[in-house]
Amino acid sequence: MAETLVKVDLSQPATTNEKVHNRWHPDIPMACWVNPGDDFILETYDWTGGFIKNNDSADDVRDVDLTTVHYLSGPVGVKGAEPGDLLVVELLDIGAKQESQWGFNGFFSQKNGGGFLTDHFPLAQKSIWDFEGMFTKSRHIPGVRYAGLIHPGLIGTLPDPKMLENWNTREQKLIDTNPTGNLANPPFAGTAHMGSLKGEARDKAAATGARTVPPREHGGNCDIKDLSRGSKVFFPVYVDGAGLSVGDLHFSQGDGEITFCGAIEMAGWVHMKVQIIKGGMAMYGIKNPIFKPSIIAPAYNDYVIFEGISVDESGKQYYLDVNVAYKQACLNAIEYLKKFGYSGAQAYSILGTAPVQGHISGVVDVPNACATLWLPTQIFDFDINPNASGPIKHIDGSIDMPISQDK
Repeated sequence: MAETLVKVDLSQPATTNEKVHNRWHPDIPMACWVNPGDDFILETYDWTGGFIKNNDSADDVRDVDLTTVHYLSGPVGVKGAEPGDLLVVELLDIGAKQESQWGFNGFFSQKNGGGFLTDHFPLAQKSIWDFEGMFTKSRHIPGVRYAGLIHPGLIGTLPDPKMLENWNTREQKLIDTNPTGNLANPPFAGTAHMGSLKGEARDKAAATGARTVPPREHGGNCDIKDLSRGSKVFFPVYVDGAGLSVGDLHFSQGDGEITFCGAIEMAGWVHMKVQIIKGGMAMYGIKNPIFKPSIIAPAYNDYVIFEGISVDESGKQYYLDVNVAYKQACLNAIEYLKKFGYSGAQAYSILGTAPVQGHISGVVDVPNACATLWLPTQIFDFDINPNASGPIKHIDGSIDMPISQDK
């Protein structure tokens, strides 16, 4: 039996756990050490540290303090790992904690960060998803049930001091171009949880600790749904021991995690194994992590595919803008699902949580990039394919996701 090296008690605040952190910094002490070839288990909080509750109110999504996230288990030191190596992490198994067989999806209030479609969904909303073995369904979104592909939304290694300084410098320059534009998240010491680091050393590190929101060269918050059991990830190593951390587990997610409080967020555990490739960064020309996807995936093979181009909903033309194109593909899918009785919010949540595929289909035909969203038809209890008879409203409009008014 593999040893559980990091345990989490969901009844206690994440900030009381010294084997958990919510910033990236090379001074965060290793929570534990392992040898190459070892396999072990890390338990994890959900990314908010348990702030979101299993109820029918969206007030918690509205009120969550986003300077506190994400809560990550680790760092795990790997003996013999040195800067320039590759850390090979094999995900052997992933699951939900036995006492927490549920997850959540939500949209942040526009006043609290918003999300991909915040102009269309400006208020906080939430859906709760119950796990039935490998399947999930929601009391807030009837008519769908699908198999999960459980994966860590966030996994990465510690940066060295030079890399950390580079992150903070380049992101601050971006913030300075539009200080009110929510372009990036600078260090914020007040809510930094630095593992077992205490006192003056903690305060000094917290002042420059990088927030965990974006993906960076070390991995981080990449939200790759195919990074499930059976996957291998090859991480660049920047500090002695590598400093591997993981969290933000998802039961299921659509490509892009477009709802931002996205996927089906959950508390759980990860069983992993580590190896080292000495000098692997230079050997393979690695700047960012690479991975081998899982051989396991939900066996959905029939899709309705929605296209979007670089023209926004007001008719404004953009030049080869993939972000605009994917947004339009998502909006087109939402409008389609509304014809079957779903609210816009329910349709949006389906796109964020179901095993939806997102593709960049074309980036060379000026002025329009083409993005596509592949919606599996087999997740629905009814036929959503277009036909001459037209759509039938299968969903009771009285059932909807909880919504919270802004304070």
